[in-house]
Amino acid sequence: MQISDKYNPQDTERKWYQYWSENGFFRSVPDDRPPYTIVIPPPNVTGILHMGHMLNNTIQDVLVRRARMTGNNACWVPGTDHASIATEAKVVAKLKSEGISKNDISREEFMKHAWEWKEKYGGTILEQLKKLGCSCDWSRTRFTMEPEMSAQVIKSFVELFNKGLIYRGYRMINWDPEAKTNISDEEVIFKEQNGKLYYLKYKIENSEDFIIVATTRPETIFGDVAVCVNPNDERYLHLHGKKVTVPIVGREIPVIADEYVDAEFGTGALKITPAQDVADYEIGSRHNLQIIDCLDDDANLNHHGLHYEGKNRFEVRKAIAKELEEKGLLEKAEDYVNKVGTSERTGAVIEPKISQQWFLKMDEIAKPALDVVMNDEIKFHPERFKNTYRHWMENIRDWNISRQLWWGQQIPAYYYGDGEDDFVVAENADEALALAKEKSGNVELKPENLKQDEDVLDTWFSSWLWPISVFNGLIDAENQDVRYYYPTTDLVTGPDIIFFWVARMIMAGLEFRNEIPFRNVYFTGIVRDKQRRKMSKSLGNSPDPIELIDKYGADSVRVGILLSSSAGNDLLFDEDLMLQGRNFATKIWNAYKLIQGWEKADKGPRNAELQAIQWFENQMNKSIAGIQEQFEKFRISDALHIVYKLIWDDFCSWYLEAVKPDFGEPVSQKVYEKTIGFFGELLKILHPFMPFLTEELWQNLAERKVDEALIIAQQKPAGNFNEELISKFETTKEIISGVRNYRQSKGISPRESVEFYTGSSNFVNEDLIKKLANVSEIYFSEKTEKPSFSFLVGASEISIPLSENLDLQAEKEKTEEELIYLKGFLASVEKKLSNEKFVANAKPEIVENERKKQRDAQEKIAHLEAKLKSLG
Repeated sequence: MQISDKYNPQDTERKWYQYWSENGFFRSVPDDRPPYTIVIPPPNVTGILHMGHMLNNTIQDVLVRRARMTGNNACWVPGTDHASIATEAKVVAKLKSEGISKNDISREEFMKHAWEWKEKYGGTILEQLKKLGCSCDWSRTRFTMEPEMSAQVIKSFVELFNKGLIYRGYRMINWDPEAKTNISDEEVIFKEQNGKLYYLKYKIENSEDFIIVATTRPETIFGDVAVCVNPNDERYLHLHGKKVTVPIVGREIPVIADEYVDAEFGTGALKITPAQDVADYEIGSRHNLQIIDCLDDDANLNHHGLHYEGKNRFEVRKAIAKELEEKGLLEKAEDYVNKVGTSERTGAVIEPKISQQWFLKMDEIAKPALDVVMNDEIKFHPERFKNTYRHWMENIRDWNISRQLWWGQQIPAYYYGDGEDDFVVAENADEALALAKEKSGNVELKPENLKQDEDVLDTWFSSWLWPISVFNGLIDAENQDVRYYYPTTDLVTGPDIIFFWVARMIMAGLEFRNEIPFRNVYFTGIVRDKQRRKMSKSLGNSPDPIELIDKYGADSVRVGILLSSSAGNDLLFDEDLMLQGRNFATKIWNAYKLIQGWEKADKGPRNAELQAIQWFENQMNKSIAGIQEQFEKFRISDALHIVYKLIWDDFCSWYLEAVKPDFGEPVSQKVYEKTIGFFGELLKILHPFMPFLTEELWQNLAERKVDEALIIAQQKPAGNFNEELISKFETTKEIISGVRNYRQSKGISPRESVEFYTGSSNFVNEDLIKKLANVSEIYFSEKTEKPSFSFLVGASEISIPLSENLDLQAEKEKTEEELIYLKGFLASVEKKLSNEKFVANAKPEIVENERKKQRDAQEKIAHLEAKLKSLG
């Protein structure tokens, strides 16, 4: 088949992705093959492809494509997450641009707008994944807010509530004033910020004296209900039980004693504002203090803020500091750096807030989820993340699962009265009404008497069910799909959501199906720039993955990003990696063009060609075994490095050179067939990493039926290989390289043949050496008396008689220079080895490495001294 001179990835990628899709190669249905299942970490429905997605999904696609080619029924389930906070913010912003306020429309109207937004923009990232080559079963695409998925979320809530694992209570929560909802502890990012430490003066009752209190948040004095000191702090013993006056506010509050207070921080006196600080809330609870919340949901001062009512908290901070100073109630203000909690979703500074919320008890369901990881029933790759997981699971807190939003699954709690316990939990309104009548004893209750909870569930409360819910496993626990595909095989994700998602999916799997959700978790690293900064839109340091694909081709981008991405280690992104991927694609394309350009003849192969064929067959089997081993260890990057070397070095640089016919000569038909056979096997090995290029070349190798497409071809299992034969070929390569180096260093043309002498009796591949190094004769067990260029290959010395045209004096001087350097190097190594402290304390492998350097240097020195002697 005719093939173009230059590979065009854009045309090729479009063509083959459409071909794969139209022929159903991504589709999976249960059969008698072993299943290989991956569920995609569902990207936010608001999202577009970024570098982290590209790394994560490339790895998943490599695993899925390889599974498909090794006899498994591969099923990769795609989908998106409804992302309550992010999506609601997008919809609110869209409405605002149209002059509509969320507060002025009903929940039903808002949800209609939200679904319209989702339908218009929600599929963007999935379409982008197709450009990357992701072979998901698109017929199985799920969305966490679709009816069947939401039904499973609601069902799980009801089941957990009925087991007594979900409860409703007042707690201190993290309030995001921009998103207008609470968020979990894991969604709070602490950032260092420059601020001030203000020293405020609280007047002591019946005295002209003051107690000085240090705070970073003077705007919260309107919620002060006490001043607290350490009970052992002698400076304040006389104030225990007395009252002080809150500056500006004028309210009298007690001085209390609690061991929580650090006598060394600030002045040793702490203002207690239970509504605005977690620690203050706990102190307030111990001392039965009043709670005064002085901030509204927008983090503006409310009516408690007196003349600051309606003003923003940060605006008030500056203004109140000025007012305190003017009234003589500010002792001083110092520069201060502290860590401030911010929302991961919006970046807003978090406000602690007392609120009635829904919580899931975690202790009971966390223990078995910890055990299955620690005993390796679920394996983490890299294993070090087990320690991170264990620390969080052993210090777990109840999960706040309610959010003050409209976009999401509405909590299935229905209120029928004003009492704290006047509610029921049910999967729908009809069931709720029946339960409410039974619980209240009021059979006259009507549907309009019930009011459903306004809050929605945390987005993670739907995605923790993902490996089960994508197969409808909570609706129909014994359906064919969930029985066949669950537990899933591997999960590929980032370590930053080990708590949000990984841990919770394990809990859900054990809780709802008494099974683990997956067998392996592969943690990718974080993609960073050359300055080691995490790539982000705000920094402007993240390239657009789609632009990279358009520029270099999807295969090149996949190879580029994987070559530098070992499990769990951050990837330092460099666009040159994409160029390396493109160069690799060009190398393979040109190799195929070279092979196809050979004329064939019905003649027997030469010895050199037979030697090359025998070696490459063994080398390929060894590489396949190595690739298999790396995949089993989830070292995807290392597996690619083996593939890369096998194709670029072993096949293109050595094998093709060895079997390439002389200029104008045809190649043996047998050699051609063997070479095409090898090339086809290499395409199979490479396909998971570079699917488009390999399918294009595979289809060019021969006329293929649909069921002969490369995507479903079976990879060759590792066969036996002769390690001794491979090792001897490495020696052959060293000899050839040594002869080529001689030519290059002496300016001798590759076309000019040379001869060499060797005392080695254990010699192989003589014909290959003669062909690839243009050696006219090899003399064994003989020494030349002529001045010669010598080099060592292992313990064997290779001597090439020097051309009469060479400057022997210059050669002698160069050899002497090398001797001086090597003797100096040897002296430094021997000095280190003579240091008893170094030998005693260094790791054995380090000491052995130094001894190897010593032996190598001694051998080279002896060789160079012999060479000097021959030069006269």
